[in-house]
Amino acid sequence: MNDLSRQFEAAAASFMLTDKERQPCEVWTRVMGYHRPVASFNIGKKGEHAERRFFREDCLKSRG
Repeated sequence: MNDLSRQFEAAAASFMLTDKERQPCEVWTRVMGYHRPVASFNIGKKGEHAERRFFREDCLKSRG
């Protein structure tokens, strides 16, 4: 661990929020060609969203 990462960890630790200070994050996703908030999905669509698998493009490039 280098000195810069130690400084970053120390700074991050000093900015920790309690649950009372946090606010909910609204997640939007593309469905049927337009964007909608996930909170407005019905039970079935929420289940489909939870089962989605994501990939990172940089991981795919390094395998080549």
